[in-house]
Amino acid sequence: MNLLVSVIGMTETRKFRTRALGVAAVTGALVAVPFSLATGTAQAASHNWDGVAQCESGGNWGINTGNGYYGGLQFSQSTWAANGGQGSAHNASKEEQIRVAENVLNSQGVGAWPHCGQYLQAGTSEPEPAVEQAIEIPVENIPPVELPAPAKSAFDQAKETGANLANQYGLGGQYQAVIDANAPLLNSIGG
Repeated sequence: MNLLVSVIGMTETRKFRTRALGVAAVTGALVAVPFSLATGTAQAASHNWDGVAQCESGGNWGINTGNGYYGGLQFSQSTWAANGGQGSAHNASKEEQIRVAENVLNSQGVGAWPHCGQYLQAGTSEPEPAVEQAIEIPVENIPPVELPAPAKSAFDQAKETGANLANQYGLGGQYQAVIDANAPLLNSIGG
């Protein structure tokens, strides 16, 4: 009988942990959404790519002077391709050059622009673009997460399985007598 109680307890504990983990994951994701939206826009606004382009190429985003560096941010062809650029930098839009430059900045740091990288650090000479406000999601408008109710509790399933096995071997009466004799204990753990 102790084995039956142990198995039932483990099953209930496992179900509780699984549900608790699911609820925690959903709650964590809902809490993180406003922070991730705010962080993404703040990071995009923190780099003065126009200042770098002005320093590197006189602000000409389509420049190709034949010196082996292309575009407003003066990419070498190998750096451009290695960081997600297609074609050649001088033929790409300003937005595409900035997207690739963010990848370069993440992998190589400010040193990728030894002289002009100063515009990527705090205290640049040009004002920073305005930071967009984060989207706030009111918690009261989020529908509650409904977890499916089990058809039968693990305890009831275990009792039913035990009864079926006992009946199969002609021990149904004895099984029921054990259940009845231990009713106070079984009821205290959910039976």
